[in-house]
Amino acid sequence: MVFLLNKLSVRHHGTGNAAHALRELTLSIAAGEQVALIGPSGAGKTTLLHTLACAHRPDAGTLEVFGAAPWNLTDAQRHALRRRLFLAPQTPPLPPRQRVVTAVLAGRLPYWSLAHAIASLFKPAEPQLAFEALARFHLQDKLYSRVDRLSGGERQRCGMARLLVSGAEALLVDEPLSALDPTLALQTLAVLQQEAKSRNAAMVCSLHQVELARQHFPRIIGLRDGRIVFDAAREDVTDAMIAALYRHATAPVHAADETENDSRQQAPAITRCF
Repeated sequence: MVFLLNKLSVRHHGTGNAAHALRELTLSIAAGEQVALIGPSGAGKTTLLHTLACAHRPDAGTLEVFGAAPWNLTDAQRHALRRRLFLAPQTPPLPPRQRVVTAVLAGRLPYWSLAHAIASLFKPAEPQLAFEALARFHLQDKLYSRVDRLSGGERQRCGMARLLVSGAEALLVDEPLSALDPTLALQTLAVLQQEAKSRNAAMVCSLHQVELARQHFPRIIGLRDGRIVFDAAREDVTDAMIAALYRHATAPVHAADETENDSRQQAPAITRCF
């Protein structure tokens, strides 16, 4: 089993708010499973992904990752465990003045020595690997572009290319389609799912595009107010279940309605990524 949660609860981090972001979650995810997380904004989807990535420490309950309790390990052991995970935030942590090739190859950092990583800043260590990853998202021509010259959608796909060069056995992906038009969204989702299948990796993906989740993921977990409302095979998820999940919340997006912005955007703040 890749992930095993039993009555797991997590409080909001970085605030004085004592409220729980996740409440008594019990679930398991096996190798090769592809799971979509859906639910209204603030449901706890991002917090769950960060918890699975061993970035948030639970306040109650238990979490096992690849059979180990990460918060009972030493720092070195937990760092080694994180090498088997890849967390792709909605806003990829791409330094704005960095070349795309270097930003993509950051996905290899957990497997490189410090000397090798520093040397790669000056002369990229595996440019062909980065080129091939970018090509799967039709961005190969951006290999030596600066990150701050990319559009929002291009930066998002650049972050996905970073995932491809990693050796992770579990892929945790937060809103990977939010800056993409419908065609690019489908292409990007197909690449991610093909990659997960080829490595028999567990893939957990949060989505606001409910219809894409229902069409493309065998298993769907609905979250609301930090609790699991349903955890079911897609054929068992009904329109009534979706309506109840989003009742009195902002209406879910039923397609990849967000359009890629081709104008040059200010680079996002850097956030943690594995």
